[in-house]
Amino acid sequence: MMYAQQAQQEVWRSPDFTVRRKSAEEEEEYSRLREVVERYHSHAVSGNECRSVVVQRIEAPVSVVWSVVRRFDEPQAYKHFVRSCCLRGDGDLKVGCLREVRVVSGLPAATSTERLEILDEERHIFSFRIVGGDHRLNNYRSVTTLHEALIEGQPGTVVVESYLVEVPDGNTKEDTCLFIDTIVKCNLHSLAQISQHLKMHNSC
Repeated sequence: MMYAQQAQQEVWRSPDFTVRRKSAEEEEEYSRLREVVERYHSHAVSGNECRSVVVQRIEAPVSVVWSVVRRFDEPQAYKHFVRSCCLRGDGDLKVGCLREVRVVSGLPAATSTERLEILDEERHIFSFRIVGGDHRLNNYRSVTTLHEALIEGQPGTVVVESYLVEVPDGNTKEDTCLFIDTIVKCNLHSLAQISQHLKMHNSC
């Protein structure tokens, strides 16, 4: 709870993917991130798909946050809905590798097979795609980018995470986005807490 006021989130979503901002601060931040959002987070959508973007500010340097995000082999480090994860094959962390994820009970899923699409260590871009498993998130793709920012006068990070997914049968686009947004926001809030803890630990 000590980080509750430090970890600020917004959801940027509308039918045509135009970001809705509510303040001058959000407007300025979106202007800075516009090129990144349009390049990496503007997924092309078909009639049976939906997409959304979640933004999280973290009071920790990009290097610290990236050290957690880049671990494709250990998503449970900050994703509390993941029970366990195992890399297939030789275990090398590289684009194209697959992981088998087991999900905690209580969610409409049991397992997920996921492929690493992007791991850009220099520009801090991470992306994966769900390619199989026992779940309802067909053709799910996620892109996460990290950006340097000054937060309360200190080096911080703005995390932008977007996704594209097919709408499951019997669900609406709004219901699907609401469900996934909730999970992504929980994950990013956890990422903020862990990153800020690591920052404090490293400064000791």
